[in-house]
Amino acid sequence: MKTTGRRKTAIAQAKVQPGSGNFIVNGKTVQEYLSGSPGLVLTAQAPLSVLEVKTNYDTFITVSGGGMSAQAEAIRLAIARALCLIDPSYRSLLKVEGFLTRDAREKERRKYGLKKARKAPQFSKR
Repeated sequence: MKTTGRRKTAIAQAKVQPGSGNFIVNGKTVQEYLSGSPGLVLTAQAPLSVLEVKTNYDTFITVSGGGMSAQAEAIRLAIARALCLIDPSYRSLLKVEGFLTRDAREKERRKYGLKKARKAPQFSKR
């Protein structure tokens, strides 16, 4: 099954199929790709870990945009959606863990007259 997950500006496309537990991200193993932090690897693999099916499926991910943390969360959403399509009984477990919820928080745009989205220049009385 091919599914998409998004977080901030990161977009992940996941293909999950029955196999031996391979987890490939952009042509590299997940440990190589997310080598900066082991916590990100756990985040990306969380849906498979919760369902205890890590070795039952091969996962192929294409991810672009955003930072490493956003990419890991986009991967998590894409995998969770794919697993729901494979077996609808997984949905209730994944829903309880919050893996099927798209985090809609995005960077707020900068407004004219302000330095950042909400930060105003220093006020001067005179």
